[in-house]
Amino acid sequence: MRRESWVPVALAYATFVLVGLSAGVGGVLLPAQIDDYGLDKATVGTQFFTFSAGFMLAGSTAGWLIHRFGVRTSLVIGGGVFALAGLYTAVRPPFAAFVAVQILAGYGTGILESVLNAYLTERPGATTLLNRLHAFFGVGALLGPLLATWILTFLPWTAVWLVLALVSLPLLAGFRLTLPAREIPPPAADGEHAERPGLLTAVIRQPAVLLGAVFLAVYVGLEIGVGNWGFSFLVEEHGQSDLIAGYTVSGYWLGLALGRFLISPAATRLGMTATGMTFVCLAGITASAVLAWIAPGPAVAGVSFVLLGFWLGPVFPTTMAVAPRLTVPRLVPTAIGLLNGVSVVGGAVFPWLAGAIAQGVGVWTLPPFAVVLALALLLVWWLVASRMTPVSRPAGSPRAEDQAGI
Repeated sequence: MRRESWVPVALAYATFVLVGLSAGVGGVLLPAQIDDYGLDKATVGTQFFTFSAGFMLAGSTAGWLIHRFGVRTSLVIGGGVFALAGLYTAVRPPFAAFVAVQILAGYGTGILESVLNAYLTERPGATTLLNRLHAFFGVGALLGPLLATWILTFLPWTAVWLVLALVSLPLLAGFRLTLPAREIPPPAADGEHAERPGLLTAVIRQPAVLLGAVFLAVYVGLEIGVGNWGFSFLVEEHGQSDLIAGYTVSGYWLGLALGRFLISPAATRLGMTATGMTFVCLAGITASAVLAWIAPGPAVAGVSFVLLGFWLGPVFPTTMAVAPRLTVPRLVPTAIGLLNGVSVVGGAVFPWLAGAIAQGVGVWTLPPFAVVLALALLLVWWLVASRMTPVSRPAGSPRAEDQAGI
């Protein structure tokens, strides 16, 4: 990595800490939102759908934004929208407006994630950079429940979103000052204004990319579903106090971060491929979900949550790292935007479904629900892996190292 390029990469890591914070606070804020608005779990969970809509819109436009305006402007747009959504949420709008503004929150978050994934995918050592990037998401998600639990002891839940909005502002300034106007050039010279429909349509027609999108949708549904409803599960089913349950959910996100920092280097030393490592992680996810299901007490349940996060950790960044093997080079930024955008569909549908089932049957259903999703992941990853193009770059080239083994 060039010496002068470390600052935007560091800002990318800091931005993913912020994105992780916004994801990690959700589960702790849900009970406060239910009490504040006087609604049930399923109704409050509709915010997942509007957030998902905004995130999907971001995924479908991120590739075009990069090719039309460049990385720097795209990040400023995404971060600015996120900050505005956070500031409006902080004034405690009516519930209908709160649900609606999640479209903006989802769009801002989706642009930040998609653009930074595409930005780092194009750099030497992309696999390492992406695993670290998503590891810092885990760091933020770890700190999120702790931050929210602490703030809720003396301020309303809206104050948490005020903090998130204010934190985003210096990051926006940093990107504006340190990134050049363009990092990823347009994929063709036949007119920028004609690129958007051509790029997206071409990507949608590729089965490997669509399967990858389905895989990440199920993955994010599992990750966010456990992160959002794990707090309620531990309190209602295992009798943990709010403070201990908050710490346990933080342990889940800690496991996610540690998995991203530790599993990939270990797999490299063992000579494992990205595909093989992901299968091992998926097996670990399934076993951890089963352990949470049969856990005889709160201590074992807590351990199972940490293990579940640990094995979940590398799955998302590894999928992003192998995205170039799912399509042709000129479509990679748009494919990454689509993968990221569709992934949040699962992040809306499955947490909402988990909440609806918990409302009607009981929150004890969370672990078996996680087992079903884990088994689905195993099946879809097998289909994705069978459609990856082999690595054909010269041995020793940076991209060959990134894609051949993790």
